[in-house]
Amino acid sequence: MIGEKHDLIHELPEFKDKIHELKVSNNHFSKLFDKYHDVTKEVGRIEGGAENTSDDYLADLKKQRLALKDEMFSMLSK
Repeated sequence: MIGEKHDLIHELPEFKDKIHELKVSNNHFSKLFDKYHDVTKEVGRIEGGAENTSDDYLADLKKQRLALKDEMFSMLSK
């Protein structure tokens, strides 16, 4: 949805401190975090009309974002 916050802190506020901890201590988590935010920015640009693309491409980006979030959530939940 246009205008929704999808950054990880808004998505998983209960893990704010652990997100920061893993970003600085776990290289894999840090890369996932950066990729998640890159994908989120691209989705935002497309939904905001700054970029034109196919609906399939946008759907694939959203699936990729969800997969990244799921992987990070798994790491945060340990």
